[in-house]
Amino acid sequence: MFEGRCYAESWPLRTTFVISRGARSEAQVVVVELSSEGISGVGECTPYPRYGESVESVLAEINSVLPALRQGMSREKLQDAMPAGAARNAVDCALEDWERKKTGQVMGGPTWLPTVQTLVIDEPEAMAQAACAARDAGVTVLKLKLDHTRVLERVAAVRAAAPECQLVIDANEAWAAQGLPALCESLAEQGVAMLEQPLPAGEDEFLCEFSHPLPICADESCHTRADLPRLKPLYDMVNIKLDKAGGICEALALADTARKQGFEVMLGCMLCTSRAIRAAWPLGEHARFVDLDGPTWLAKDVKPLRFADGRVYWT
Repeated sequence: MFEGRCYAESWPLRTTFVISRGARSEAQVVVVELSSEGISGVGECTPYPRYGESVESVLAEINSVLPALRQGMSREKLQDAMPAGAARNAVDCALEDWERKKTGQVMGGPTWLPTVQTLVIDEPEAMAQAACAARDAGVTVLKLKLDHTRVLERVAAVRAAAPECQLVIDANEAWAAQGLPALCESLAEQGVAMLEQPLPAGEDEFLCEFSHPLPICADESCHTRADLPRLKPLYDMVNIKLDKAGGICEALALADTARKQGFEVMLGCMLCTSRAIRAAWPLGEHARFVDLDGPTWLAKDVKPLRFADGRVYWT
């Protein structure tokens, strides 16, 4: 049924993106194009080494299912044919894009979504300057990337620079259990609204041993619905990303199941182009926090969405 191809793209960043596990100067994505009946659907994913993915492995995964797609494999069967991850995401989103174009559906939901702006790890003064620039551009929620060093100093610098902004923190698994309760108390006292993945995935059982003074969100620990039972005693919120869930089908199901089980929902993204943000759009309306600023880090984007005033606008 579908003729398809996949290929890699590299998008230079406007500045280095620094988190606890390293620095990046480009976004490497994989694109899937599927065509049938004169209609083409496009999907994009970002292979992530943290999850054992590379551009080469993702391309190989996608190429392995192209023959089945030519024979008409359904989206339902795709979920079983490929594991959750970046490769399935690109294929699933290409099929979703194709179906939407075939039926003439207009993307429903809001015409814009709020989005946080990420501040990468830097000296406290530099992070404060970045916070001022974001605040002056209309951003109301700042997401601080932090490692295990100078945490309170960096948060204090950003808080002083942008006292009216809401702050969320992403530790990317870099912290330790020792001292975490007291650190959470200090962050709550500084008005931090949420803490994302402080402990390594699979080593986060300590989170059930103290009362959380601020919501703690699972990112690396949460990929699909299968993760939720283990996470329930540990986390208050889950960060849903299409690349982790393996596409919009599982991501929507994960969001629905998570809410029913009492989790709040955050919508996140990888470093990506606006193609990936469009695919994630249906998840944004009911998320407590929306983190879709990935394309703002690119020196150049493809068919760019408009980012302004702390919002991303559908175009």
